[in-house]
Amino acid sequence: MSVNLSKGQAISLEKKDGATLTAVRMGLGWQAAKRRGLFGSRTREIDLDASAVLFAEKQPVDVVFFRHLVSDDGSVRHTGDNLVGGVGQGGDDEAILVDLQRVPVHVDQIVFTVNSFTGQTFQEVQNAFCRLVDETNGQELARYTLDGGGDYTAQIMAKVHRAGSGWTMTALGSPANGRTFQDLMPAILPHL
Repeated sequence: MSVNLSKGQAISLEKKDGATLTAVRMGLGWQAAKRRGLFGSRTREIDLDASAVLFAEKQPVDVVFFRHLVSDDGSVRHTGDNLVGGVGQGGDDEAILVDLQRVPVHVDQIVFTVNSFTGQTFQEVQNAFCRLVDETNGQELARYTLDGGGDYTAQIMAKVHRAGSGWTMTALGSPANGRTFQDLMPAILPHL
């Protein structure tokens, strides 16, 4: 059963039987919003990008994004860049896989971001979401919906962070502006 997360809400990534999750997928899906024009409605292709920034004691130590698909240690992997969205028709257009057992012990947080590489605002995006899936069985654990759009080009979506011997996910849903994860670093830091 999936939990619909609201901004700032945290969930434990522990299974119902008390076991901890070993591998998760952060999926991102979206569609270009139809725009009404003089000759009817049309859509414009939008290139959203998912990134994962790995932190150790509030310092970035690695990043996974469309130009660096695998973390240096191999524990985090991006499935590839989708330039238009809507391919999954409600499914994941981009995904980042995290092998929680292989994440180095010094990495204490992984922050997931979404940015509009082509510069459109989220007012031009519809049905956008990020979701966390138990990669071992495909069960959706949590979903965060980007509702309402806005006059910004990025979103600090969520983070997974160590909590005792396990991991917790927090939905952040914080709007920002930037075309790449580098542009978002000042907006990420307050969430660590």
